[in-house]
Amino acid sequence: MKVAFLELGETYREIKSEIDSAVAQVLAGGWYILGKQVELFENEFAEYVGVKHCIGVANGLEALTLCLQAYGIGKHSEVIVPSNTYFATALAVSLVGAQVRFVEPDPRTYNLDPKRVEDAITDRTAAIMPVHLYGLPADMDSINNIAQSYRLRVIEDAAQAHGAKYKGRRAGSLADAAGFSFYPTKCLGAFGDGGAITTNDDNIADRVRVLRNYGSRTKYVVEYKGLNSRLDELQAAILRVKLRHLDEWNLRRRHVASLLDKALSSIPQIAAPKEPDGIESCWHLYVVRTSARARVQAVLKTQGIETAIHYPIPPYRQNAYRELELGTGSFPIADFLAEQVLSLPIGPHLTNTSWIDELPATVDEAMATATAS
Repeated sequence: MKVAFLELGETYREIKSEIDSAVAQVLAGGWYILGKQVELFENEFAEYVGVKHCIGVANGLEALTLCLQAYGIGKHSEVIVPSNTYFATALAVSLVGAQVRFVEPDPRTYNLDPKRVEDAITDRTAAIMPVHLYGLPADMDSINNIAQSYRLRVIEDAAQAHGAKYKGRRAGSLADAAGFSFYPTKCLGAFGDGGAITTNDDNIADRVRVLRNYGSRTKYVVEYKGLNSRLDELQAAILRVKLRHLDEWNLRRRHVASLLDKALSSIPQIAAPKEPDGIESCWHLYVVRTSARARVQAVLKTQGIETAIHYPIPPYRQNAYRELELGTGSFPIADFLAEQVLSLPIGPHLTNTSWIDELPATVDEAMATATAS
């Protein structure tokens, strides 16, 4: 048996004719940067998310960076980010010259814990950047209430949350602005890099559109020190096609998640992810927790089942943040999760699910091996 962690090629094969037609149209049109396809995708994705504006950019990192830059957040400012997240969340803060302020997650959801946020606020805090980790929206009501009390901006890192919902509203519409990634492995992935910013703020949308184009609104006239960060026409055309299939693909992910939930309910050695009431994950990843991760992963590998670890090293322990002088153990919840999390296959083209029924036996084998050793 061979179960790939994610089958990207199957995505293309399912909608090959639609993708090929869209790409051919762009190639024949002869306009490849900031053209009609980008404009159409921006309108369609804004409508899908439920916001006034979508601005296509080059990748998810620059989406977050441009959000911060557009709000004037930079040197002498602090931004609160989760201690348990992909490195890019913190990196965006650093790239605008601001100081990263790590805050521990709620171990039940792996997302930023609002109860810890208020204690981390200082007179330099300018924004909170919650991450909808693995596709599960953070506790946005609590975070927004805290931000409002202290007059802080809230910027969603929605890089993994395409189609996820919080109390009926989609991720990307839950704060001042949001940054999305369209990296190929995402629920809505391009065939290369891509990203977007969503917001209801007219002024910020206008500023981001200028900033992504070198800081120029009119050719050769530069208003701000911006970036070259533009979603290209080919990727926009591909994303427009894939957006039409996103909800169906997310439903397929949800079905696999339900099968995994059922199988894991009888395995006390593994903690399965949970959706709090009113919150609907898009199941970008299905991440379990187990103290026997190495053995479970090894046994699954012998059975031909690919797994992954998201993420083995918390951002605060990365060499890039050595200047913060945060020793190992500064964020024990992030460390605990990094040692135990394991991502199981859950893609929308996962047709072979027979291995899921065998999970109890697989875990028993892993535990027996661990005990014997």
